[in-house]
Amino acid sequence: MSSNAKGDLQTYVRIDFPDKERLGPGKMQLLEHIRETGSISAAGRAMDMSYRRAWLLVSAMNTMFATPVVDSQRGGKQGGGAVVTEFGEELLHRYRSMQKKIDTALNADFEWLNRNRSR
Repeated sequence: MSSNAKGDLQTYVRIDFPDKERLGPGKMQLLEHIRETGSISAAGRAMDMSYRRAWLLVSAMNTMFATPVVDSQRGGKQGGGAVVTEFGEELLHRYRSMQKKIDTALNADFEWLNRNRSR
């Protein structure tokens, strides 16, 4: 979400797939945290969600596409871990690009909304 003319107004891209799966800001934020931490568990904690919830979201993303979004390894002596795949990085990049295009396209409308809001 950009901070240009939007003020505190926000848009979110959510893509509804025909099979009722959804791709939106929460899953993209989870991917960013996995990239940063190398861990599904740590990514979930960063978002104040349980490991189980984070794992279910990752699993959902991995089944939405022909190519995995996240590769993970079980814990053990090495501690396990997770990595956003090349496909996952491209997905994240394209999602952020869609968000930016929407923000740019709606900029004048947000300016109008902000001018006409009651404060």
